Amino acid sequence: MNNENTPRRRHVHGRTKGGKLSPRKQKLCDELLPTLRIPMPAPESGLAPQELFTPATSKTWLEIGFGGGEHLAWQAAQNPDIGLIGCEPFVNGVAKLLVAIDEQSLGNMRIHDDDAVQLLEALAPQSIDRVFILHPDPWPKKRHHKRRFINEYNLDLLAKVLKLGRELRFASDIPHYVAWTLKHMARRTDFIWTAQQPQDWRARPDDWPATRYGQKALREGRPPAHLRFVKV
Repeated sequence: MNNENTPRRRHVHGRTKGGKLSPRKQKLCDELLPTLRIPMPAPESGLAPQELFTPATSKTWLEIGFGGGEHLAWQAAQNPDIGLIGCEPFVNGVAKLLVAIDEQSLGNMRIHDDDAVQLLEALAPQSIDRVFILHPDPWPKKRHHKRRFINEYNLDLLAKVLKLGRELRFASDIPHYVAWTLKHMARRTDFIWTAQQPQDWRARPDDWPATRYGQKALREGRPPAHLRFVKV
């Protein structure tokens, strides 16, 4: 396989810590985060995500790279019977989500504050009902393309954990990354792009709230693409 397209990431690229946390956020990281953090088993251990919640949930959604957690918190509040898992290695983003969880008393949330690939490798096959990858780092320089989350290895993992007929949602305001994603997905037989007309990817569905990155892109004249793929 082409190494540019199929890397196995074993560390998180980019920053994992920004500015100093406020006392409140630090307290939440010290006290609340440990109660929500997913204990990581060995790879391919068959982690059943619904069992991470009390009571166990019938459906589990996963967001990879949740940034400040605005989208994830909205989904958790709107879907209290669904378990939400968020992956984000950036400490300041995790802390921001913890504030929302604390203020809104969101009990259907779990966090993996490390590389999402570790979690994908551990999850049981066909155990996730929806995946969100919203405005991931585009790594625009060609020599950094191997760091993009959309690659063959990660798509294999997503195909493993998604249930048949369930949805992968991807958003980006970077045309080259949108084209990159469509090119990778077009090679596969286990995902189908659902768009039938331009409006299907230009318009954001009502149950897909804008992230702060998406709002920033619109302000700067870069309309995001909203791609939806179904596992087959």
